[in-house]
Amino acid sequence: MPDWKHHVFVCTNKRPPGHPKGSCADRGCAEVAAALSAAVEMDDDLLETVKVQTTNCLGPCRSGPTFVVYPEGVWYGGVTAADVGEIVREHFRGGRPVARCLLGSG
Repeated sequence: MPDWKHHVFVCTNKRPPGHPKGSCADRGCAEVAAALSAAVEMDDDLLETVKVQTTNCLGPCRSGPTFVVYPEGVWYGGVTAADVGEIVREHFRGGRPVARCLLGSG
């Protein structure tokens, strides 16, 4: 069993059209999840230390796409696929969460 340094849960919840909270699925979570998975899979070091998986609703629907990184409990919100490279480099490799992408920073 790998010893995950970071376990990333990416919300991929889809709500019905017109739902007042919206959903991460309507805001591009599939692209974010795919970019995170690809970045990890292309790096042998990260492949052994970072686990990315999708999940249903994490709660902050209006701030999607959202994901949480454990064990730190760092929440990201409003992330795009273009943000993933910086998050991987700074947070997963450097240990510094990307402040501008943290949930509630926008």
